Amino acid sequence: MLEPKVWQLTAGSVAVGLVLAAGAVALAGPWDSGQREAERRWAAAQDRTAAAGHGPAPARGPDRGPAPAPSAPAVLAALGGTAPAPARLPAGLAEKLGKRLGPLLDDPALGALRTADVVDVATGRRLYGKGPDTPMVPASTVKIATMVAALSALGPEHRIPTTVVAGRDARTLTLVGGGDATLTTRRLGALADDTARALGDRGVAEVRVGYDVSLYSGPRQHPIGPNDNIAPVVALMADEGRLNTSASGPAPRSGDPAGDATDVFAGLLRDRGVRVTAVTGSHRAPKDAKPLARTYSAPLSALVERTLTESDNDIAESLARQTALAEDEPASFAGAGRAVREQLDELELPLGHARFADGSGLNRKDLVGASLLTALLARAADPDHPELRPVLTGLPVAGFSGTLRGRYADAVPARGLVRAKTGTLTGVNTLAGTVVDPGGRLLAFAFMAGATPAPDTAQAALDRLSAALGPR
Repeated sequence: MLEPKVWQLTAGSVAVGLVLAAGAVALAGPWDSGQREAERRWAAAQDRTAAAGHGPAPARGPDRGPAPAPSAPAVLAALGGTAPAPARLPAGLAEKLGKRLGPLLDDPALGALRTADVVDVATGRRLYGKGPDTPMVPASTVKIATMVAALSALGPEHRIPTTVVAGRDARTLTLVGGGDATLTTRRLGALADDTARALGDRGVAEVRVGYDVSLYSGPRQHPIGPNDNIAPVVALMADEGRLNTSASGPAPRSGDPAGDATDVFAGLLRDRGVRVTAVTGSHRAPKDAKPLARTYSAPLSALVERTLTESDNDIAESLARQTALAEDEPASFAGAGRAVREQLDELELPLGHARFADGSGLNRKDLVGASLLTALLARAADPDHPELRPVLTGLPVAGFSGTLRGRYADAVPARGLVRAKTGTLTGVNTLAGTVVDPGGRLLAFAFMAGATPAPDTAQAALDRLSAALGPR
């Protein structure tokens, strides 16, 4: 889903938007004419041939990372503007914010438990806080932690493979899941093309097809049980196991995504003239099996952006397990939780009593403080960590994209300027993101509420809090 360019999003307030966005452009790249870099590259990739899209993943060397973003002055100079460069915080800024945010945080719509943290990203100084280190149920804002850990462990260029391997006689095929939750029926079709071609080169006309999901371990069902918000967490699935044509949001899910994907793949082979004599179910691929064909996901940078924009639980759990594999932990809920914590600890983030029971935030045993969420966002803006930038560029835009598309209806100045990750469970509402204040400073914020009486009023209260940080 390509996000419209920033000046299209803020057409009603272009002049204000250019000035206020300057700080965010400088810190939140990679930036290309206002479009998210990973999305631009993913769109360009769709124009390549199937063969190009299914070749080996590019190697990731130790010095390979995203190119630095153009600076704000360079971007705005082309548009006839200049970038503000606030050198220090104005006297009394924190006090003013406290007077503005305090009454809004006291809104009864936020329930009995509420915490907050607001920091100036450039200096790291806390401008406002209320119980910022108190562990709270984060709901889907925990995805920020999952994405930072994945990018740190794997790098933005990492791609997840799905491979077809064959035994010695090439007549027994195994579809080996690599954990790509973004695999689609369309890409399975391209994989079937490559497989049929490879079989034809070997003079093989009939095969048996099975699948291997041994990459993951532990429970496949999320602790919440069967639920429209997430499929069973397995290393192979197509279209996220959705039983309808939706691409995001809740949907009825298959109880056996790997088996269903294999059935689809077998049917696609038949369509290409390969006789499939049996679909054998789950087994481990033979150790001496040879790869016949392979497809790769989009780069991790694009997966991160999609996960955060649409709050995609399936991709979040997939990336948590990719982090576990990179850390030599079991690719399970428990192993992924340890791996995420290990990665964040290496980044010297304030973990405190944080707990990562899953990668998506559906588990109420997740616990983080508001200060951890702001620290994650600030680290993603750190010039020394350009590999983390997709965390910022993936945040939904207030009133325009993803899970914030239908919000901020009454907060006109904030529409298009606030970028934030939402979190929603029954009785839990959270919001964490960034906004450029009237002085051109990029602020990271996190507002967390528990025991909320109703989601709609709680969300509106959170929107008012974040909007109060920006222009009025």
